[in-house]
Amino acid sequence: MECAATARDWLCDPQAQVSAHYVLASDGTLWQLVDEDARAWHAGAGAWGPVDDVNSRSIGIEIANTGHTPFAACQMDRLERLVAEIMTRHGIPPERVIGHSDMAPGRKTDPGPRFDWLRLARQGLSIWPEPHGNGDFFENARRFGYKAAVPRETLLHSFRLRFRPGATGPIDATDHALMACLAQRWPVAAS
Repeated sequence: MECAATARDWLCDPQAQVSAHYVLASDGTLWQLVDEDARAWHAGAGAWGPVDDVNSRSIGIEIANTGHTPFAACQMDRLERLVAEIMTRHGIPPERVIGHSDMAPGRKTDPGPRFDWLRLARQGLSIWPEPHGNGDFFENARRFGYKAAVPRETLLHSFRLRFRPGATGPIDATDHALMACLAQRWPVAAS
C-alpha cells in the first residue's frame, strides 16, 4: 500500500476481510488494531510446526516496508520493544518469532530480504543459526517447523529470505549446515 496509514485503514475495513494486531509505520508510529487475546486475520492460510491455523495462535505485526528497502532504525527500535513486550506477556520463546514467509512459503515473502533478523536475534527476540551439522535439508526443515507443502525451490527461497538473504543458486553445503543447526537447536516439538 502507498503508506502505513492506508494499510492501517484497509486492515480496519470489514470489507477487506483481513486484519492484524499491530501496524508499524516507518517512522516508528505503532497502531494496535486488534486485542492480543483476539484472533486477527493477518497470516491467511499457513502452518508452522504442529500449528495448522497460524491466525488463531499468533500475534500479527504488519511492518510498513516494500521488502526491498532497508527498515528504518526508529521502526526497528520500536519493533524490538514491541516484540520483547509481547514475548514477555505471553511467554513466547525466540524460536517462535517467525515471518509470514516462514509459515506461508511462496504465498508470502514478508518481511523480505532486507529485514534484519540477526539484529532481533542479538536481542534475544529471534534466533540465528551457525552453520554446523548435516543431514537432509528438507527433513531438517520439517523438524525445524517448515510444514507447507510447496516445491523444494520455494521452501529453499523462503529459508534464504530469512537466513541467507541474497543467496541464489542450487541448494549448497551452507544451506544444509544452517538448516541442520536450526533442526538440532530449535525443533518445533521442543517448543
